[in-house]
Amino acid sequence: MLILVVSNEGSRAEEVRRELADQGLDWQLEWTREVEVALSGQHAPDVLVCADEVGAYSGIALLAQLRIRHPETMRILMTGSNDEHDSTHALEVAQRVLSDPLDALALIDAVESAAELRTLLDDPALKRVIGRVGSLPTAPNQYLALTRLLRDPDVSAARIAALIGEDPALAAQVLRMTNSAYYSSGREITDLRTAVTRLGQSALRQLVLASEVFFVGSHSAEAKGMRERALHISRLASELLAGPSADLAATAGLLAEVGLLLPQQAHVDESGAATPHNIAGAYLLGLWGLPAPIVEAVAFYRAPSRIRGFWVTGAVHVAAALVNGTDVDEGYLRRAGQFEQLARWRALASERAEAA
Repeated sequence: MLILVVSNEGSRAEEVRRELADQGLDWQLEWTREVEVALSGQHAPDVLVCADEVGAYSGIALLAQLRIRHPETMRILMTGSNDEHDSTHALEVAQRVLSDPLDALALIDAVESAAELRTLLDDPALKRVIGRVGSLPTAPNQYLALTRLLRDPDVSAARIAALIGEDPALAAQVLRMTNSAYYSSGREITDLRTAVTRLGQSALRQLVLASEVFFVGSHSAEAKGMRERALHISRLASELLAGPSADLAATAGLLAEVGLLLPQQAHVDESGAATPHNIAGAYLLGLWGLPAPIVEAVAFYRAPSRIRGFWVTGAVHVAAALVNGTDVDEGYLRRAGQFEQLARWRALASERAEAA
């Protein structure tokens, strides 16, 4: 495997090579300051790791070009920023965002998890199964429009409220959520602008996504149950992974069971064997173009031991298990160094269930 690192700073190259060798990995690691090296060759690297700034070049711009020229290459951005807005924007072109300076173990986690996901979703049998579905659910356009709007750090609550107000059913859902026990401070909110301010951008994005994906206009008990369960998993996952990755965990938790929305023929292959809903759902999210960590979490949250580390997949696994009353993979948590947190997480899940 060839890994190319594009960065102004090359002092850690030998240290990272030694750490890869210590892990028994025969990976070829090349380090360069020349952006052209990453774009010019006919034989693209298996993995490109790029700093957020290389000379006068933007790392995000480089990865965007690489996605067009060599879409098969795994793209990783290194950044020293802890800004959630920057990280979310970066994940539109990068499969992973890692801290700068580069840590070898974090690199191994990212590369091996991505390889496992690619193997899973490139399965020809899965593609044939999904291909038999006449009409897949469409991408959540209002959520995507809201996400684009929120990229502007100066966007006003009035503009956001205007977008939500275009859909009366969605507007009603936002007001209902704002006045629920989870968000209410006792004073009834009756206008969308105040509701937007009360909820905050992250919660608003999750609510809009849930409303679109899980049929806000549907009055069936099944649709309502899926929507409420998805929101509970989303909120809990974001609390288990507090910090810059909380929004990723919230979105992945919200979409963990999206595969259940697919028609029944998407869950059975030619031999009659069942395709797990999480695998079918991850494939759908890949078609929608959602960030790789979200697709990965949906694919593996029911079997988290298939990947390294905890991160988004681990948070969604625990949140979904606690909300649905299924078993938490305690062996996985021990290997990930998170088992001691489980009792606290169980208590938190109970508190949130009582407050709902």
